[in-house]
Amino acid sequence: MRALYRTYSGELYGFALNALGDRGLAEELVQDVFTRVWRHADTYDHTRASFRTWLYGIARNAVIDLKRRRAVRPSLAVEPSELDESVGEESIERALLGWQVATALERLTPEHRQVIRLAHFQGLRLREIAEQTGLPLGTVKSRISYALRGLRLALEEMGVEP
Repeated sequence: MRALYRTYSGELYGFALNALGDRGLAEELVQDVFTRVWRHADTYDHTRASFRTWLYGIARNAVIDLKRRRAVRPSLAVEPSELDESVGEESIERALLGWQVATALERLTPEHRQVIRLAHFQGLRLREIAEQTGLPLGTVKSRISYALRGLRLALEEMGVEP
């Protein structure tokens, strides 16, 4: 359990902080997630999802539970956005998807990561990417194609459906 905590607690903390916006709550949530993992370890099925995917599913549910509990207690200072469950769930889903894409990108080669970031995150056109990287246009096109294929495979391995 210690090894799992060392491996995943930092990532989970970042996910929780992004979803909750509060350091203290994020720390509590990480502890809660690992408590749930300990209590429900027998329910993990490696044929259905990777451990990381299962862990983040637990974290997502813990964030939703925490937001619901905080919305029920009027004595707590709650932001209006936290009361709207659909907005909270959407932000959680976005945070989880962002983490999953970032993790999948890290599995790509540096060359493939570079062209994906330039094309999809910076919005550069193929010719602009070719000029910036000094690569022939055909090479840029093939790298983007292979990079997208690799990204899709990495996401599928993580249990994310495109």
